[in-house]
Amino acid sequence: MTEFVAEKSNLCTKIAERLGELTLRRVAKEAVDNAQLNHPFIGEGKSIRSLQDTELMDGDSALVIAAGPSLHRFDTARLIKESGFKGILVATESSMAWCLRNGIVPHLTVTLDPHPKRIVRWFGDPDLSKTDLDVDDYFARQDFDPIFREKEIEFNRELLSLVDGHGPQMKIAVASCASHTVIRRVMESKMDAYWWNPMYDDTDIGDGLTRRLYELNRLPCLNAGGNVGTACWVFAHAVLKKKKIGILGMDLGYYDDTTYRETQKYYELIDLVGEDRLDEVFIHIHNPYVNRTFFSEPTFVWYRDAFLQMAEWANEDGVQTYNCTGGGILFGDSIKFTSFEDFLAATRC
Repeated sequence: MTEFVAEKSNLCTKIAERLGELTLRRVAKEAVDNAQLNHPFIGEGKSIRSLQDTELMDGDSALVIAAGPSLHRFDTARLIKESGFKGILVATESSMAWCLRNGIVPHLTVTLDPHPKRIVRWFGDPDLSKTDLDVDDYFARQDFDPIFREKEIEFNRELLSLVDGHGPQMKIAVASCASHTVIRRVMESKMDAYWWNPMYDDTDIGDGLTRRLYELNRLPCLNAGGNVGTACWVFAHAVLKKKKIGILGMDLGYYDDTTYRETQKYYELIDLVGEDRLDEVFIHIHNPYVNRTFFSEPTFVWYRDAFLQMAEWANEDGVQTYNCTGGGILFGDSIKFTSFEDFLAATRC
């Protein structure tokens, strides 16, 4: 059994246990509304089934790139570019900007979240204004790619050009629930779009959300584990049939020099429990592989638990996951927590 040491937070774990139910309630209407708005555009792309007719099926290895803080705390871009890795690069939309500005073009990008204004920022938002930044400090306060904090307006202009320039050579897996702002950027940049439905509940539930989406558009339904990083991993093994999957940037937690204000759900957690109880909703987890303690919040704990269960199932089908992130809380018996160099050695076998 892999060592797992945590400073227990009963409130954190209680909230995490209910997040599946709470998330379904929160996103149900938005998911259906977006899917209905997007329905006319699906015909201009393809189903994700068509990915299995592409060169992405070649080889048995993939590297998933997520947008956790470790991505910019280490010299990750250089490692990727100098590695000689011959497998498929699958990137979250949130790491796409980092990839492109570092000269890395993913073979497949995945987008999932339906937020009407935030997600399009990863593609470059043609309508971004100073007022938007004053209203929402989501990017300015978090430990994302530092360039988003340092020069938001300037980099947005650069990103518009980067995405438009590389778009015709890029494939993207687009969830039916994605916002119209994201769909517009996908189409403007001439990305090759492949559509899918996230699984929100059991497909056997006749009036369930997943069943309603499927009956609307007949697209394949995938269990994305609640977040785009896990969705990339699912695409790598379930769609592209890779058996060796490395992961970079999937921390699911924060370094100890991060303030509560820099965490993803800071405002939501204050609304939920009040600022004076924030200590109760964060959990501290010691990572024995790097001998360092990270702290996390209910959403990330939920993602972690789901990922570990899914990785265990994938193991039974001969899929091995290598977490090369270098930190964070995503480790367990079903995952090999290792260096990027060791993952590369395993893919050369």
